[in-house]
Amino acid sequence: MDSMITFDQVTKRYPKSDDILQGVNFAINEGEMVFVTGRSGAGKSTLLKLIAAIERPTHGTVLINNQNVSQIRNAAIPFLRRKFGLIFQDHKLLYDRNCFQNVLLPLSINGITGEEAAKRVRAALDKVGLLNKEKMMPITLSGGEQQRLAIARAVVSRPSILIADEPTGNLDSTYAHDILGLFKAFHQVGVTVIVAMHDTSNAPFQPDQILHLSQGRLLKNGAST
Repeated sequence: MDSMITFDQVTKRYPKSDDILQGVNFAINEGEMVFVTGRSGAGKSTLLKLIAAIERPTHGTVLINNQNVSQIRNAAIPFLRRKFGLIFQDHKLLYDRNCFQNVLLPLSINGITGEEAAKRVRAALDKVGLLNKEKMMPITLSGGEQQRLAIARAVVSRPSILIADEPTGNLDSTYAHDILGLFKAFHQVGVTVIVAMHDTSNAPFQPDQILHLSQGRLLKNGAST
């Protein structure tokens, strides 16, 4: 099986900084559940941004479905990103729009409107348990509900790869358990799920892979690569 995502000797350095990632190698197959672990500053967020083509490597090769991210024209990046559902720590919710309108946004960008869009938005809200709050504004939701709303928006376009950066970091253990359960449900229907986590002790299941970062180097499944 061809890997869906491959890193080959990937190094990432920002101007006036040391290497954030150094010589990273791994492969993720379609449909896998992967945890990216490590302390704060280990390079987890940068790794996710490289997978999502938000950043490009300084050295080495990142392949997404056999496409070299460094060789993709800027104009083609939005088409590549349609494969991804992205969930970041700060949610990036629009606080001047209600829950329904927040989830609708990616569909509007992709030209999906009308009844089809409304059906998809309500299905996504239903999956995360917020269907009864579609008219509420995000500011009135709890932290866990805001995270669920961010997940609904990430999955409404039916991505093949779901990427989440510390999605449980600011939640209590009950909410964290529920959020991870949602990711497991998406994984069970064939979505490739990649979750960066500082602490995996609350995880209610074992992933297919653990990519553990330490000072920019990858210790894969606990063993040095």
